[in-house]
Formats: sequence, structure tokens, C-alpha cells
Amino acid sequence: MNKKKIYSNYKKKINLYKKFNKAYYDLNQPNVSDKDYDELKKEILKLEENYKFLESKFSPNNIVGYKPSKNFKKSLHKVPMLSLGNAFSEEDLINFEKKITNYLSIKNSYKIFYSAEPKIDGISASLIFKNGKFHKGLSRGDGKEGEDITKNLNTIQDIPKEIYHKDFPEEIDIRGEVFIQNSDFKSLNEKFANPRNAASGSLRQKNPEETKKIPLKFIAYTFGYEKGLMVNNQSDFLKKLSQWGFKTNPLNKLITGIKNLMKNYDEIEKKRANLDFDIDGIVYKVNDFAMQRRLGNVANAPRWAIAHKFSSNKAVSKILDIEIQIGRTGALTPVAKIQPINIGGVIVSNATLHNEDEINRKDIRIDDTAVIERAGDVIPHILSVDKQKRSKNSKKFMFPKNCPSCGSETIKEFNNVTKKVDAVRRCSSEGYYCDKISIEKLKHFISKEAFNIDGFGKKIVENFWKLKFIKYPQDIFNLDFLKIENLDGWGKLSVQNLKYSIDQKKTISLERFIYSLGIRHIGLENAKLLSKHFVSFSEFKKLSKQNDYEDMLNIDGIGETQVNSIKNFFSNETNQQVLNELEKVLFIKDAIQNSDDGILKNKTFLVTGKLNGISRAEVKSLIEENSGKIVSSVSKKLNYLITGDKPTKKKIDNAKQLDIKVIDQAEFLKMLNKAS
Repeated sequence: MNKKKIYSNYKKKINLYKKFNKAYYDLNQPNVSDKDYDELKKEILKLEENYKFLESKFSPNNIVGYKPSKNFKKSLHKVPMLSLGNAFSEEDLINFEKKITNYLSIKNSYKIFYSAEPKIDGISASLIFKNGKFHKGLSRGDGKEGEDITKNLNTIQDIPKEIYHKDFPEEIDIRGEVFIQNSDFKSLNEKFANPRNAASGSLRQKNPEETKKIPLKFIAYTFGYEKGLMVNNQSDFLKKLSQWGFKTNPLNKLITGIKNLMKNYDEIEKKRANLDFDIDGIVYKVNDFAMQRRLGNVANAPRWAIAHKFSSNKAVSKILDIEIQIGRTGALTPVAKIQPINIGGVIVSNATLHNEDEINRKDIRIDDTAVIERAGDVIPHILSVDKQKRSKNSKKFMFPKNCPSCGSETIKEFNNVTKKVDAVRRCSSEGYYCDKISIEKLKHFISKEAFNIDGFGKKIVENFWKLKFIKYPQDIFNLDFLKIENLDGWGKLSVQNLKYSIDQKKTISLERFIYSLGIRHIGLENAKLLSKHFVSFSEFKKLSKQNDYEDMLNIDGIGETQVNSIKNFFSNETNQQVLNELEKVLFIKDAIQNSDDGILKNKTFLVTGKLNGISRAEVKSLIEENSGKIVSSVSKKLNYLITGDKPTKKKIDNAKQLDIKVIDQAEFLKMLNKAS
């Protein structure tokens, strides 16, 4: 799959995800089914896991759900409520288990036991118990901060209000799903689109007495913070939940082996239609808690769990037109405008065509009759077209050889990694020459993980662009607020609020600033790495005056692709001018250096060869947790070269020449005060 295509599809997924979140969490007017919403969210997370260059302010990796409503008091989760990665096939499960065995450096023959738990299509909730009493209840919110909906949760009979068992923890955050049974929903379907929306709307009632009228149910399945929990695995924890008075899913099973997971998956999918509650997949969790702790998390998702989604929905529609959209990085993405059709309860009018190669391979044309699929991919895609129903006057769709926005030549780049020409065609203009690219760059600049200016959203960017108020990022900080005040929909108060919001963001961290520039292949994680390397904006800016970019290759996590993108960015005079102008109006804070006193502080490491019983990824985590640093090559900056089985001889020789200490795995573990 080509990067340009990936980014274009990703961007569309993010835009739809934002709309769904706002409608569902903020406006309390859900416009999509839980199945569709979850499929979109998991697809985005999977894309980000596979392609590190993808970043967005609305990503489930940055937010879970939506910001807490203003209608309820906010409260932080002691332990974040994470999302899950997605699986759609047996191959996905094989890859999931392979990642686990690789990370833990265990043999493929090792039997990993999974707690297989059907995923109820409801609303996540967190129940905090102290000394056996229900103390507080929170919504998921954005994963870090939720809404205090204690009074509404108190109306649910399935939730124990006081637990007297001796083995119940002193404090624990029980997590589960609030839902409505299908049989109960029949009396509510005039008010809500589906059971999940009914559960969501009910939990967000301002008056608990109104919530009490809704037949809400609660099923428990995990925990967040705990103090005094004496359980070693998930299956035993589920048993404890039942003993403590919580309801758990009757279809939960303990399973080992991918074939057995698939068998259970097929059996449960056949039962779906006869269940009195909606499920949209099965969650597989590594059963052993100690193994879960070792695996840890990636961004907002655990390495030890995954959601196996059920089958997709398909429908047939007519392609009315094919439009070309242009992204921030210049990628040209074709979108099919189809005759609106209902697929799985949602009216669909757009379908992604991915890229030029996809159109040619499937020979997709305007006026074709097409099979549309939605599978974990809420933005539907076209599976095939019925050529027998094609008009004799049908013409092959010609992908534009010039950018529809600026007229620049469109190109397909050669990928040095795959040694192939990329599938995505891209506008060749640089800097801010192309209007469509410029607008998308500005939207990225004000995005949540970048400047995150309250009240300055994408619609305002588009409007101000049309009015020629902004063209470059620095224009945002030099707006003529008197002109804005005279616009329809704006007044003195709203303009004052906008000015205040912009002024508040004139101070920004180096990592967020680097991310805001929208340099291709530089997502938030890479921006963090670069900020730690350069420390200050002045050092980062020096790249515009030098030709030597090789030093960046020594940053673990930064490769040639990223370095070339940075080089291209600084080679453009407009980009350099933007940096100069932003420097005049912003205070860019230096990167915060690790001030903790871990035992590996100020020490750098590099691993060569295969280690025994521990993966490189886990070694890296251990080093960073103890204030050390991983580098990607042997140089004078390296302190320790850790060797395993079959190490690279060249690295060892280079290390000895530079008087770098070469240690084995046992010596490294001793440094961490661990038994070898």
C-alpha cells in the first residue's frame, strides 16, 4: 500500500471520525451505529500502528472518544482508558501473536492463553470503588479525562453499590460497558437510532430521574487503577467479578491457538442474530497479567489485546462522478461520488478509490454500477464494478497529470525502500505554491497536537483563506481583528475570544512546533525525537544553513526517509521565510531534558545480535525507563554496545576502535539490578 494513498485515506477517516465524535459526544445526536464508529476508530489506530508517519489531532491515539461535555464535571482517570487495535482476518491474528512473541522474545511454539470476550456494542464506563462502596462513575471521555456521571450510573441496577467480600480490593476502578438489550430497545426506537445511541443519550441526561426510566444494563470486563487486587490473570478476574456481584459476558472463554480463536469467532458470529444484545466483535486479551505488564502499551492501545471485528456490509450503487482531493503532502486522492445508498444502517454517498493504480486495476469509471463495501473502514471503498452493465459510450477515467489546484506536474515518486514507483500521484509543487496544499497545511498547523487554537477550526481556516486574511502560518498571529469583527456571524465578544486564544498559543513547545510545520513523514513521535536532539529552535533552524544532515541518522527512530523530507523542507525558500516570520511572533520553548535520576542517566546504548528471552523493543523500553538513551549506530556518542547471539562483527570492531565498552546481556541486566 502506497504512502500517499495511505495518508489520503487516513485523512478522510480522521475527518469522519471527528464528525462522529462531535455528533455523538458533544451534540448528543449520534449519526452512526456503534459498529461503524468502532470500526472506523480501530482502522485509524491500525493504520497509525503500521505507518508511523500518520498523525492527526483527532486520532484515537491522541484522544479516545471526545473531550468531556461541558454539561458534566470533568475528572481524570487514574489509569487511562485505552482503545484497541483491530483484526479482520486470521492473518491479522497471526501477526498479532507474532508481535507478542517477538516483543517478549519467546518461541513460536509457546502457548499464549487468551481471554476471548465478545465486545458488547455499548458505552464504556469506569466505576471507582473505595472500601467496598461505589464512590464515583466516569465516562471514557477522551481516555485521559472523563465526565462525572455518577448519579446516572447509580440508577443502573446491574451496578453493585456496596460490596462486602473480604477479597474485594481497598480501591479499584471497575470498567465495563453500559448497554440496552435489543428487546428493551423496541420501546425506545422512536427516540434513538440504535441501542448504543440510546445508551449514550441516557447516560448523558442532566436529570438522573430521566436516566432511571431507561432500562440500562452493565457488564464488567476489566479494571484500571487497583489497590489490593489479588488476581494473576484475566480469566480469574472475570470469575471474581461474578463473585462480587457484577454481571459478565456469558460468552467469555479462555482459548489458546489462532485456529481455536477463529473457530470460536465463527461460532459466535453465527449466534449474533439470536443474542439480546449487540456485539461487533471479540476482544482477545493475553490472559496472564504479568505478561500484559511486560508487553505494555503503544500510544493509546495495549500490545496485549486486540479487537477481532465481525464481517463487513456490502451494497450496490452507481458512480455519479470521480473527484480528486489534494492533501497536505500533495497526495491526489480520487473519491467516488455515488448514488446515496443505505449500507448497514448508514446512508453512504462517497467511496474512496485509493489511488490511480487502484482505479486502473479495477477499471473504475464514471456511471459504472459498483459493489461498495464497508469493513472496519467506515469510509467505504469500491470492491468491483459490473462491466456488463457499462454503457457503450463509457470512457476510461484519466487521472490528472497536472494538479487540479495549481497546475503543477503530478508525479509518482520512486520508493528507495520497496524499489518501486509509488502508487499515489502527488502534486510536485513545494512550499505554499499550491492553494489546496497550503490550506491543508494551515489546517494541520492549528490542529490539536500542533497549536490547538481554541475556536480556530478548519472551517475558519477555509473562510479566512477565501477572504485572503491568511496564506501562511504567521498570518494567523497577525490577523486584522477589526475586519473579522465586521464579518457575518462575528461580534466583539467572539473576536475578543479568538484574539485571546491566538495570543495564548504564542508560546509553544519545540516538539509541537516542529510537528505543526507539516513536514512530510514527521509525525508527533518523530517531532519529539527531533526536539530532544536539537533541544532549541535556534539549533533546529540551523538546518537551513547547512548541508550536513547525516547527524540526524543517529537519532533512533529517524531514518533516511525522514531526513530527506527535512532536507527538502529546508531547501525551500518559502519554508525558510515562514520559519523566520514565526520566530518573530512566537516563543518556542526548549525541549525539556530528562531530569530524572535513573541508573542509566547520560548513558547511550546500542544492541547487536539476538538477545535471549528479551526483545530489542523491550530492551529499549527498559533503557528509556531508566533515563538511558538508544542510538542507531556506533559512534563516539555511544557508551555501551550490548551483544547477543551472532552480533555484527563490524559494529564490535568499530566499538573497540573507539574504546566503547562492549557488554553482553548479563552485564546489561546487572546494570539494571536484575538477575541475569
